[in-house]
Amino acid sequence: MHIRIGTRKSPLALTQSEMIGKRLQQAGCTVEYVKIETSGDLFMGDLTAVGGKGLFVKEIEEALLAKAIDLAIHSLKDLPAELPTGLCLAATPLAEDPRDVLILAQGSSLADLRAGAVVGTSSLRRQLQLKALRSDLSFVPLRGNVDTRLRKLSDGVCEATILAAAGLNRLQKKISTAQLISVEDMVPAVGQGVLALETRSNHVELRNLLEKNLHDAATALRVVFERSFLLACGGDCKTPIAAHAVLHDERLSCTVFLANPKTGYSVKLQENCTATAPAANELGKKMAQHILAQVKR
Repeated sequence: MHIRIGTRKSPLALTQSEMIGKRLQQAGCTVEYVKIETSGDLFMGDLTAVGGKGLFVKEIEEALLAKAIDLAIHSLKDLPAELPTGLCLAATPLAEDPRDVLILAQGSSLADLRAGAVVGTSSLRRQLQLKALRSDLSFVPLRGNVDTRLRKLSDGVCEATILAAAGLNRLQKKISTAQLISVEDMVPAVGQGVLALETRSNHVELRNLLEKNLHDAATALRVVFERSFLLACGGDCKTPIAAHAVLHDERLSCTVFLANPKTGYSVKLQENCTATAPAANELGKKMAQHILAQVKR
């Protein structure tokens, strides 16, 4: 089978697409990469004002629906809660590290930051959870790919920044002035560390191939819970929202975080359920109801 993979042009997007492409070649397929510039890549202002993270996938999904490509590789955390009609997630490969990483210009831990230090991040999820650990910190917006953000850090735009461990690992970047933040201290974004393999719902042959060669059941179970929670919350990139699930001894342990973007008031909840997709889906909805009621108080 010849598979045209649609990908953004950033180094991380290309690396992720090539990872999947190599697996498909090992399965006997031929692969072609189609580089697509998205609205999110072109717009460097506040994403919340122009449509949010969905701008990083919009043109790629349009190419899928137009049959200009066969497969899209996304970071799952960039996908909106609902997919366009006619598209589906065909497989979820084994996830990378879901944690966030604090990277400092000097020092190697949160404690090394001076009082009132400036942290560069445009993520309200990260800002509010880091503020809970160090209330004295201040923030400046910071966008761009991994290298752009690291360059801005070295240029003195800020004294620290926060990136996803998964992206750094896939790019094989080892940074000495970095501290991994536990998922207890900073709940990850929905789907953080997971790659989404999106294709047309009616492309049955490709869906079967992807499920057979690239699907990881434990990762898929985590995704069911996290995206169920996201959908039930009605979350978008304007909402400081996070969810993470991990499989422990046939139980799915789930943590969620939600904040009121206007007041900064936040709630974190933890529950668990049996390790089945229906149970994960129902728990996502249930925890969304509970946390929405508390945040709106």
